[in-house]
Amino acid sequence: MQIELGTQARAGFVVSEDDTAVALGTGEVPVLATSRALAWCESATLQALRPAIPEGSTSVAMRVQIDHIKAASAGCEMTAIATLERIEGRRYVFVVSLLDGEGEISASGRIVRVLVETDDFLAKACGAP
Repeated sequence: MQIELGTQARAGFVVSEDDTAVALGTGEVPVLATSRALAWCESATLQALRPAIPEGSTSVAMRVQIDHIKAASAGCEMTAIATLERIEGRRYVFVVSLLDGEGEISASGRIVRVLVETDDFLAKACGAP
């Protein structure tokens, strides 16, 4: 698998009422839920890594660290950015950030994805036949 350090992916989103902490049951204010901010950042890491993943394999998030530092209301445009920082064997460490429509950081952190063989991974999942 070939991928270069510094590989980057961006994914755009617009905060909807369904993305708020109230809607997701994780808070009591109608702003972007941290869990959704994390999901968007994770999506960018997958997008960055996907072209380099061999057939029969996939990558899964195994570690996340995210600081959600600025609120965003419904209608706010957001951009998730993932940059490959380092490779540790089968682990791919990404620096992630979520920018609001004004280019200010709403969330930032690191996400580690690990390369797995899809069939083996699914066979070990809870509830697998």
